Amino acid sequence: MSATILFLGLIFGAIGGLYAIYGKRSSSTPHLVCGVLLMLFPYFVPSVILTLLVGIVLILIPVGLARGWF
Repeated sequence: MSATILFLGLIFGAIGGLYAIYGKRSSSTPHLVCGVLLMLFPYFVPSVILTLLVGIVLILIPVGLARGWF
């Protein structure tokens, strides 16, 4: 595991923690699910590019649902 993947995991994990707290307090299932996934996925994704892509997609899912993109 490279230092870049560890750093990205830290960043996405922090964002995931915020999403999970927000989702629990406001009863928003997409925020809660994406928050938990953001905290867990860096353990299973081996490359930097894939980590960035999956993280960005998971961050944008609740935003897109709230704004009506999906």
